[in-house]
Amino acid sequence: MRVEATNIGRTGRVSEDFLRQLAGWGLTTAEILYRMPDHPSVLQSYIWQEYDAAPHFPILKKFLTFWRERLDGPLFSVRIGHERLIRPTEIRAIGAELRFH
Repeated sequence: MRVEATNIGRTGRVSEDFLRQLAGWGLTTAEILYRMPDHPSVLQSYIWQEYDAAPHFPILKKFLTFWRERLDGPLFSVRIGHERLIRPTEIRAIGAELRFH
């Protein structure tokens, strides 16, 4: 589903996050456990959150690739939670326009 930004609201544009939600993306939360570079026996937790598309999670995969290539703390585990915030039954056209002064 492709959704185009239209002139809506005071800013004149719809937010990219909202458009992604309409296209089926949902809020993804990942708990990343990694080893401390200077203390390998110690695990540290990092929480990452972004809109992403399940089940392939391209945004999360890009972030984890960045982590492995650029950061010192080796990954130990990644636990993922995902929820679509807008579901098809929550959006319906009402066929009317309401204007308030």
